[in-house]
Amino acid sequence: MARVLLGAAAFGLMAGSAGQALDRLEFSVPGAPKALEKDLRAASILLASEKSGKVLAQDIFTDARAEYASLLNALYARGYYSAVIHVYVDGVEAASIAPLDAPNAISNIKVVVEPGPEFAFSQARIAPLAKRTVLPEGFAVGKTAESGVILEAVTAGVNGWRDRSHAKAEVARQKLTADHATAKLAADVVLDPGPALRFGRLTIKGAERMRLARVRAIAGLPEGRAFSPAELDRVGARLRRTGVFKSVTLTEDDFITSPDLLGITATLVEEKKRRYTFGAELSSNDGATLNAAWLHRNLFGGGERLKISGDVTNIGVSQGGADFMLGVSLERPATFSPDTTAGVGLTYGRLNELDYDADLFSATVTLSQIVSEQLSGKAGLSYDYARITDPRGESTYRALSLPISVIWDRRDSKTDATRNFYISAEAKPFLGFGITDSGLRATLDLRGYKALGETNRLVLAGRLQAGAVFGASLLGTPRDYLFYSGGGGTVRGQPYQSLGVNVLRDGLGATYQTGGKTFVGASLEARAKVTESIGVVGFVDVGRIDANEFFSDFGDWHAGAGIGVRYATPVGPIRLDIAGPVGGSTGDGVQVYVGLGQAF
Repeated sequence: MARVLLGAAAFGLMAGSAGQALDRLEFSVPGAPKALEKDLRAASILLASEKSGKVLAQDIFTDARAEYASLLNALYARGYYSAVIHVYVDGVEAASIAPLDAPNAISNIKVVVEPGPEFAFSQARIAPLAKRTVLPEGFAVGKTAESGVILEAVTAGVNGWRDRSHAKAEVARQKLTADHATAKLAADVVLDPGPALRFGRLTIKGAERMRLARVRAIAGLPEGRAFSPAELDRVGARLRRTGVFKSVTLTEDDFITSPDLLGITATLVEEKKRRYTFGAELSSNDGATLNAAWLHRNLFGGGERLKISGDVTNIGVSQGGADFMLGVSLERPATFSPDTTAGVGLTYGRLNELDYDADLFSATVTLSQIVSEQLSGKAGLSYDYARITDPRGESTYRALSLPISVIWDRRDSKTDATRNFYISAEAKPFLGFGITDSGLRATLDLRGYKALGETNRLVLAGRLQAGAVFGASLLGTPRDYLFYSGGGGTVRGQPYQSLGVNVLRDGLGATYQTGGKTFVGASLEARAKVTESIGVVGFVDVGRIDANEFFSDFGDWHAGAGIGVRYATPVGPIRLDIAGPVGGSTGDGVQVYVGLGQAF
């Protein structure tokens, strides 16, 4: 028995030794431009295998045989069609070794690529083309004949016809001829547009808890109207936007239903009916913020969303006390139109601020409209109630308002934007009762982002905020309609809502602080990536509050600046900011902010 075990161990050592490789891997592209060599190295399967630490001879031999096709595709992509590729496995061309004769051990591999000349187009033709079809600029006689450009041109030609309702457009014939003597490539592609089609019946699969009539209403497929890829994309977006479905796949029928109808199949996978969410933020001066929500995605089987949420803010704040907010909302998609969502909501809140306490109640009915993936609007009717206790005593504010808002969001990411802009604006006319004046509250939030350099490792981000109350007096405006500055949402480095305006409490000259009727705030950040996961940020914030008009004699400003660290996660960067005051008289000392996502 001992001899058998010893023999098995020896066999295992021999097998391990036979499978081990590789002593040396050489990769050369003599005479090639640096850009081409870089692309070829990136496409090399063998170099990737070496980097990953592969050691089994069988695996390396398989990669060596696959190296030819991978490098050839990279060469074609750059317009090289006369290349010669050698992959030597211990001096023998890998392509000449039969798979059954694969070596048990490999010591050396040498890859040599002779790219040959770069080819140019002698002919670049795709026909027929639909009106307003734009082909790639590189698809032209005399330009480098890159295979990717040919594919882009063909795709553009087919999509041009699809955009004009020819859903079954395809390539009827293609002829690619390479003249190796002159290093020219002739590309001649003939398209078959097929007939113009209209949307047919929507077939629904996978809707187990959703009523089919409601799925059709939400999808909003315009059956009988001209086929449009853009409209089909909107159908998918509407279904995904409900949150009811984990995945949405839209498939065009392979056949045409007489006379000219193209059916669409929606394959749906439903999400769990309920979802729980929790969140937290921390600031050294503003205290901690905790929030939680419970969501039912499909309350009555028609995509109705019932949400119950609660927030506790300013926990452990140095001045004032914790604030509480509880909300209940119900939304119904596809009300009046596929892109219109109706909602009702109730909120109650208790605020314990430095200068006042408040009990707040609001009841709201809203209609939200999606104009496009970037543009949306909302209008509503709201009844707001606020009972305020401040140094003057107790006051009750009641108002009926009509808030109307618009959001235009062109950012490439909602949590870590690097380009484009975000605009949010709201106009809220209100009718006051009792001691409450009537007027208009307006707010504006502008954000812009600019990435510098080819790798986007430095991003400049800017934000401008403004708000104003028109028509109502300062003391006749509900306290929660007025504006303050300071804290993580306005000026970091300054205490939360530390900047307001002082008003007389009595005839003896005593004053107390309240919010102002106008507010202007600005922020500028420079965000730099140190690694793929770690980033650093430098920022400066400034804010101003005025009692009445913008930049009047009855106002003040303050500013803060600091640095931060970002750690990238799949749901957005974890944010740590450290800031202090650099202007104004509302604060001193260092403030620390922790949260998820960029500050704006």
